[in-house]
Amino acid sequence: MAALAPLAKRLNQIKSFHVMALLDRAKQLESQGRDVIHLEVGEPDFPSPDNVVQAGIRAMNAGQMRYTAPTGLPELKRAIADFYQARYGVALDWHRVVVTPGASGAISLVTALLFNPGDGVLLADPGYPCNDNFLHLLGAQPQRVATGPESHYQLTAAQVRQHWRDNTRGAWVASPSNPTGTLLSLTELGAIQAEVDARGGALLVDEIYHGLTYGLEAETALALPDLNDSLFVINSFSKYFNMTGWRLGWLVAPERYIEPLDRMAQNFFLAPPTVAQHAALEAFSPQSIAIYEQRREILHQRRDFLVRELPALGIRLRCVPQGAFYLYCDVSAITNDSFAFCGQVLEQTGVAITPGIDFGDHEANHHVRIAYTADLVRLAQAVARLRDFIARGGA
Repeated sequence: MAALAPLAKRLNQIKSFHVMALLDRAKQLESQGRDVIHLEVGEPDFPSPDNVVQAGIRAMNAGQMRYTAPTGLPELKRAIADFYQARYGVALDWHRVVVTPGASGAISLVTALLFNPGDGVLLADPGYPCNDNFLHLLGAQPQRVATGPESHYQLTAAQVRQHWRDNTRGAWVASPSNPTGTLLSLTELGAIQAEVDARGGALLVDEIYHGLTYGLEAETALALPDLNDSLFVINSFSKYFNMTGWRLGWLVAPERYIEPLDRMAQNFFLAPPTVAQHAALEAFSPQSIAIYEQRREILHQRRDFLVRELPALGIRLRCVPQGAFYLYCDVSAITNDSFAFCGQVLEQTGVAITPGIDFGDHEANHHVRIAYTADLVRLAQAVARLRDFIARGGA
C-alpha cells in the first residue's frame, strides 16, 4: 500500500467546534425519539422570505446562471450602497463593494490581502473562533485579548494600545458580536481606529449581525468621519436577511484595494453564486425589509424573555446583549466546566446549548452561549427543563 501524503502542518491549528460533538449527540437522541430544543445553532430559524425565493427562481427560469463579474453584479453592489445610504445616511461609492461567497469569502479575501506569515492581529476573547483559523491558514497569529463585561466584552482603544506588539498588523472587532451580542459605538470605533492608524495597521470590522439590534440601531464603521485606507467592513446576507444557505456576503474596502481583491476573487472563487445575487436584489425591497423588521421584533421579544427568566435559575447575564441572537451566560454558580455542563444538559433535558470554550480561553469554562433561535413556546420549555435540571443539582 502506498504511503499516505502527510497533512500540512497548519491543519494542527485548525480546531473543530466543541459544539459539533454535542450536535452529533443531539441528532442521535432525536433519532431515538427524544425531543431536543436546539439553542446551539448560530442560524436564524426564519426561512428566506418567499419573495426572495421567487426572485431566485425567476433568475433560474430566465437562464441567469452564468458567472458574474468576480466581485459581483454591479446592480447588487449599487443596491448595497443604496442600503447604507437609506439605513445609515452613509454615501458609499458602490465600486468599493465586493460581493463574496458568504461573509467567509469576504474574510478569506481581506485576510489574504493584508496579512503575511508571522503577522499578528488583535481580537477580543471571547469572540468568533473561525477568525483565528482564517489567520492560521495564512500563517498569521491571532492575538486574543481578554475582555469582560466592563467593556461589554469588546476590545477597547486602550487595549489596542497596550497589547500592540512589534509584529501586530491590525485589529479585528465585531459589532454586534458573536457570542456576546454587544455593540461598539461610533465613538468607540473611532478611538480604536485612531490607535490602529497611529501604528500603521488595518482595522477589520465584522458587521454581520447588523440589523439585528434591540432598542437601538447599530452604527456602521463606514460612518466614521475620518475614513482612510485602514478600514475594512465585512457583512452578510445570512443573519438579518435570512439567507444562510444562499452563501452570500460582502466586503467594503478602500478604493485602492479593489483591484487586488478583484484579482484574488478571480482566482479563489471566480464569482459569487449568481442565483443568490439575483435573489439578494429582492432582499432590499420594501416588502422584504418589512418582513425582516417584524422578525427583528420577534427576536427582541425572545431576548427579553430569556433575560427575564434565566437569572432566577442561577444563569447570570453579566452584560445584556444589544444585538445578534445570543446570550453569553455566566454559569460559574453552577459549574466550572462548560463543556461537561452542556453535555449533561443535553443528555438530561434535551436542551442543546454551546459551551464557552468554543469562543476563546478567558473564563470560557464559566460561560455558555444560548441562541434564541426558537419560538417563545420552545424557549419557555427550555427554561422549564433547565430549572428542573438545576434544582435537582444535575450539574
